[in-house]
Amino acid sequence: MRQVDFLKSGLASKFAQGNTPLMKQNPSETADQLKRVVGGKYVLTGQDARPWGRDWYENATWSPLAVVRPGSTDEVAAIVRIAHDSKIPVVPVSGNTGLSKGTHAEDSIMISLGRMSRIREIRPSGRVAVVEAGVVLSNLHDAAEEHGLIFPVTFGARGSAMIGGILSTNAGGSNVVRYGSTRGLCLGIEAVLPDGRILDLMSTMHKDNSGYDLRDLLIGAEGTLGIITAAVVKLFAKPRAYVTAMAATSSLDGALSLLHILQSETGGAVEAFELMPDTFIEAHLKRFSDARTPFKDMHEINIMIEIGALSRRDASPSDDGSIPMADALEEILARECESGTVLDAVVARSEAQRREMWARRESAAELSLLYKPMIHNDVAVPLDRVDDLLNRIRTRATELDPGIRFLNVAHLGDGNLHFTAWPESGDPKTHEAINLAVEEEAISLGGSFSAEHGIGISKLHSMTRHKNPVAIDVMRTLKNALDPHGIMNPGKVVP
Repeated sequence: MRQVDFLKSGLASKFAQGNTPLMKQNPSETADQLKRVVGGKYVLTGQDARPWGRDWYENATWSPLAVVRPGSTDEVAAIVRIAHDSKIPVVPVSGNTGLSKGTHAEDSIMISLGRMSRIREIRPSGRVAVVEAGVVLSNLHDAAEEHGLIFPVTFGARGSAMIGGILSTNAGGSNVVRYGSTRGLCLGIEAVLPDGRILDLMSTMHKDNSGYDLRDLLIGAEGTLGIITAAVVKLFAKPRAYVTAMAATSSLDGALSLLHILQSETGGAVEAFELMPDTFIEAHLKRFSDARTPFKDMHEINIMIEIGALSRRDASPSDDGSIPMADALEEILARECESGTVLDAVVARSEAQRREMWARRESAAELSLLYKPMIHNDVAVPLDRVDDLLNRIRTRATELDPGIRFLNVAHLGDGNLHFTAWPESGDPKTHEAINLAVEEEAISLGGSFSAEHGIGISKLHSMTRHKNPVAIDVMRTLKNALDPHGIMNPGKVVP
């Protein structure tokens, strides 16, 4: 059964945690209550709610009972209390850039946090920002930069993704290799619990050993335990210079060796280490008429490298205008060329060249839509098993569909593969079998079936197949304890 059919059939209620939500009043009465909380213009129904009734890939559509756009945490709490008392499902939504159907909201109240977009405070000396859940990631980037600081989470959807959704999915991105994923970048949160109480954990401390870490419990829970309304996030010194390069390597083992050399010789300054195979480069050339190949010749393994130079010594231009860190990177790449590890390399010598390299990498989501049908998955393995993973899934996927074409891309620096492929077969069962094979191979290599895109609905079956049963039981116990009516983003994350 297709995911959309599964949801519309009503069988999804079997996957809802706690008691299945049941509405006790008619929609018009609920809408009137919601309007009294936020004002009539911020309660959207019918056609006005349609923009919220689909996911980014438009693989699923739904009709929410209402979309409510609160302007404060108190308003979120009041909305949730209405839903709690009436046992109406509640689905939070931020930028709606997720890839796992985590915002599906048939006959539910969708709480859109876009109006809660204030950056309440930036404290440069404390290296923290206090932000509301609706702050768009790129806006936080801009605000931090005014103080010579960065919030290091970054990915292609940064112009629409919001802090609440980023925290709720524990997003990753291209800079995890240096800064870690979102969970490690958050010091405190504010959240509305399923009964409407406000949980205030807005700590700016780096150490607080006072009982259960409820902050980490809510981060990555995808709104199933509560709605994150604000957060305290870490900021870092902005590198004085970014040095970006493309390198073609003879093998993935060689690429991993290059990563370790770069980390050692730069003092751990590698910010991004992204794999773009030849199939990705070919798709990029097809999609963008003005695109250029990274090298004169095509290579199977292409790596985008970025190093952030913090010290004046590494970042201040020499008399000839060159950046010492760029010179050092060129020397390393030249040495590895002589050894045969690197086949070709080019270091960006202008911001325009750097942006061109990043634009190529960040076009991945757009490239995936070149053909239909499309299969995508998000898995992770230990760094030294990425090569094994790619070889195994290539073999198994081709056995299932001899005409399949691959568009894989990876955060190679942290072992996260974004498997994307265009199958020749139109049979959904074949597509499901391919995705299952990808996950099985990742698990067999000591990896995970989910790296940074979350579970939502799309990976519920994966949770059942691969997650430790005791872990699932504990998750279900926590869900039922906090949300006994099962109203908070029901049917997601916990099978």
